[in-house]
Amino acid sequence: MDTPRSPFRTPPDLAALNALSRNTAMEPLGIVFTQVGHDFIRATMPVDERTRQPYGLLHGGASVLLAETLGSSAGMLCVGEDEACVGIEINANHLRGVREGTVTGTARPLHVGGRTQVWEIRIEDERQRLVCISRITLAVIPRP
Repeated sequence: MDTPRSPFRTPPDLAALNALSRNTAMEPLGIVFTQVGHDFIRATMPVDERTRQPYGLLHGGASVLLAETLGSSAGMLCVGEDEACVGIEINANHLRGVREGTVTGTARPLHVGGRTQVWEIRIEDERQRLVCISRITLAVIPRP
C-alpha cells in the first residue's frame, strides 16, 4: 500500500515556523507550533486571560486566529518560493466551551491545487474533545 504524497514541498521545520511567529499576533496569544507530520501541522494555544472572552470561555476569535495561523502556515509550505497563500474565506463552528488549559489545533489538507487550497483545522481540548472545527480557503498568488 502506497503512502499518499505529502502536500509539503519540503518537510516543515518547527523552529522556522515558530521563528515566523515572533512579533506577530500569534506571539502575544501564546500560539506555539508543536508538531509536524507527513500531511499535517499542529500548534497549541493557552486558554487564559489572553484568549478568554468576558464570560470566562475561550474566545471564538482566538480559535479562528489559531485556525487561520495553522491553515495559512500549512498552505505556505506547499507553494514555491515565488508564490504566497492568502486567506479568502474561513469558517468555524464552536462546539464546546473551554475555560482553562490548552487547546491544540491540527491542520490537514482537503485540497491543494495550483490556484486554491482548502484546509480543515480541528481544535481540541486537553482531553481530545472537539472544541472547534474550521475550514479555510486560500488563494495561491505570486509573491509580492
